[in-house]
Amino acid sequence: MLYSTSLLAIVGAGEQPALSPRRLCLFNTETGAAVKELNFATAILAVRLNRKSLVVVLQDKAYIYDLNKVSILDTIDTVPNPKGLCAFSPCQDNCYLALPASTDKGVVLIYNVNELHSHCQINAHKSPLAAMVLSSNGSHIATASEQGTVIRVYLVSQASKEFSFRRGTSPAAIYSLSFGPSSQVPQLLAATSSSGSVHIFTLGLLITDRKKKPTGLLSAMIPGSVNDALEPSYHHVVLQNVLPSKVKRACIHTITYNGYYNTYRVTLGPEISPVWNLERECNLLTSPLE
Repeated sequence: MLYSTSLLAIVGAGEQPALSPRRLCLFNTETGAAVKELNFATAILAVRLNRKSLVVVLQDKAYIYDLNKVSILDTIDTVPNPKGLCAFSPCQDNCYLALPASTDKGVVLIYNVNELHSHCQINAHKSPLAAMVLSSNGSHIATASEQGTVIRVYLVSQASKEFSFRRGTSPAAIYSLSFGPSSQVPQLLAATSSSGSVHIFTLGLLITDRKKKPTGLLSAMIPGSVNDALEPSYHHVVLQNVLPSKVKRACIHTITYNGYYNTYRVTLGPEISPVWNLERECNLLTSPLE
């Protein structure tokens, strides 16, 4: 769905022509009619929308359309991408598309959708990518590898690493990454994994304080991978001068494996431990339709 509008992108999962996974239908929920149908040679693995563009991801290609005219703007040949992994910025000004650029390493291709050219490549991880997300304003991208122990955040404009978060020491499958909304630097990053937990990391504005690393001879002796391990993760910690007020509240929505939709209110503060309050719980498998 395009934000909270009536435009819905539908991809089928059956063998009938109307439910084919190779067919994309743009549907108007107000009129109950199809606006446009697009057919592809192979199954559609991911669809992303913003107010200007439509992105359709196949196993080895990504198509960019002008959403208003539903006309093709560009076609990107990609490495084999059977999971349809991608990230798309909802921002119209800094509109970027992120796609895997390697099958054996965690390399990210950042594509400028407005100017229709490749912006940069980021060597994010040693292992293949498992998840990635762009911030709402397109300024940052968060990535996780199939190892699932470290989550990194990069500044898109400079292709430089801003944060390195350690989720844990044991490997886990990262299911999703999500930034909190922000007009500048995103303040929160949430990650879900096969460990059954939701991790929340806080991001800050003071880069110099955050990036204190060994200097001189010690810096030359310690490899970058070890420096990553030494960086503080800021997991469940509020940094000074990061949040606009002394106490920050965030709303986290989760869907569990057994069908429960939960809404948590998380309270963060500089002098208090994070507090999680379950505000709503709903069983999606048994709740009656309205």
